[in-house]
Formats: sequence, C-alpha cells, structure tokens
Amino acid sequence: MGALRPVGRTLLRDTAYAAIRDAIVCGELPPGEPVRDADLAVRLGLSRAPVRDALARLAEEGLVETKPQSYTRVTRLDPRAVREAAVVVRAMHELAARTGVPLLWADGVTAMREANDRFVRATRTGEVGAALRADDDLHDVLVRTCGNRAVAATIARFTPLLRRLEWRRFAEAGALESAARHERLIDACAAGDADEAARITARIWRSLEDLADDQDGTAAVHGDQARPTPADGEQDIAP
Repeated sequence: MGALRPVGRTLLRDTAYAAIRDAIVCGELPPGEPVRDADLAVRLGLSRAPVRDALARLAEEGLVETKPQSYTRVTRLDPRAVREAAVVVRAMHELAARTGVPLLWADGVTAMREANDRFVRATRTGEVGAALRADDDLHDVLVRTCGNRAVAATIARFTPLLRRLEWRRFAEAGALESAARHERLIDACAAGDADEAARITARIWRSLEDLADDQDGTAAVHGDQARPTPADGEQDIAP
C-alpha cells in the first residue's frame, strides 16, 4: 500500500507531513512531480490546511520547491544537497554514539540486534522500506540514549534527503554487508567502547557522501556500502 492513504484525525499536520515525506522518499511522488494541496488532501482524507502546512515544512527541508503563483513540485535529487546532509547526519550520529554508549543499557543493545535482524530479513525479501526503517530504528537507539534533543532534531531534519537516494540505490549485496557493519557497531556498544562505536558509525554514514557523488553511476548500492570497507584494524581514509 502506498504512503498516500487516508490518515487518522490526530496531529493532522504532522501526519500529513510524514505521509507526504514518505511518498517523496520512496518515489511514489517522483522528482519533478507537481504537488497540489487540494489533490493531496483528497488522497489523505484531510482538509487542505494541514497539507499546506506540511508542504511548507517540506519546502524548508528541501524535498519540495515552490514558486508563488506558479508551481509546487517535488525537488529533483541534488548531489550537493545530499552530500551536505550526509556530512551533518554523520557528525550527529557519531556524537550520539560517543555520548550514548556510556549510557546504554542491555535492553538498548538487544533492541539494536533486533533491528538488525529485521534489516536482514527485509533485505532478503526485497522490502526496501522495511529495511530502511529497521536501519533507522537501529541507529535511533543511540540517538535516544544520548538524550541530546538538538542531535535528534538535526538527524530527523536531514535524513529524508539521504533515504530518498538510498531508496533508489538499494541492493541486497551492499545491504547485507551493511548488516555486518551493524554487528560490529553493536558489539562495540555491548562492550561499552564508545570510541570504537563512534568510529564505526562515522564510517557507516561517511559512505553516503560517496553515494551522493556517485548517484549518476550505474551500480546500485546501499548507502552503508558505497565503497569498499577497510578490514578491521586498517586505517579508514576519508574521501
């Protein structure tokens, strides 16, 4: 079922925002697609007011562009915007890992392992949306644990730009390698090694910068596997 379907009556502005954002990320609303608040309101079963609010927020976040009295449309993929977002998201996740690991309880580690199991299952069945949601759930454990609301808000603000590209470039082989990286991250968290967790986290998210640079290439890859992984103990070289 698509993202654009009737929604409940609570938190209408936020629900409309999430539904339209997800439709853009997964390509249900493709780049360059005109979007009209009246049409979206009908599809979502809402009035136009929360849809207009959602579109304004999406415009601020770079997923929608508007020219007054002319058009509102889904933005086209912009490698520079994705790369800049990837740099910010990487820094925030690295900070979340460094400050969250010392506060992480055993149930947090368990939640990360369960999320990675869901990630693997979804990858093997070709459920890209479920895989990316599981990936978000895994990393969100550290984001929530660190307790820094600015970190959480920044990640929420910029991650959709990255997921939009990842959705188009997802491939099983790369995703399964990502699962192995996740396992190394989880092991570092379980051992209470914040420095190692931050290092692995930085490598995971840094590769999205390369994915943005290579988005016009022919190989379909998941963001965590945009370039070869250095063997354990080798120096990771920034792009």
